[in-house]
Amino acid sequence: MLKFQNIKVGDYLMADNDGDVKKGEVTNLKHGENQVCLDVGAQEFWYEMEQLSPIAMNDEELMNLKFSKQVNDDGTVKYMKGAFRMLIPKAGDFSMLELWYRDERRHITHPINIHELQNHFYDMTKVHLNDEQF
Repeated sequence: MLKFQNIKVGDYLMADNDGDVKKGEVTNLKHGENQVCLDVGAQEFWYEMEQLSPIAMNDEELMNLKFSKQVNDDGTVKYMKGAFRMLIPKAGDFSMLELWYRDERRHITHPINIHELQNHFYDMTKVHLNDEQF
């Protein structure tokens, strides 16, 4: 379940507007009303929490975020962006992750969604994951 307090500006989410589902980037938050403004391409729209859903982490989404991928001899897969690294147990298995950036390491023992990865990335690097400069 998506929690309002876990959403940050810059996160990617899916929005459902009466069956029209679009991926968008969070541009603003209304904390008192638990509403999220998403840029869905042509415009920005405000959505209620029940209209939003997370984006599952997978290889395609990581490639869209400009990660590079390395398959290791032991079957593990490493995704890299700048000095940030993410290791998964095997291709397509995002059930456990090891994240590291410089001297900080995080072990995540459950699947996470793209917005959660974005938040870990920002906490560790102080740069937004969707920032093309990184």
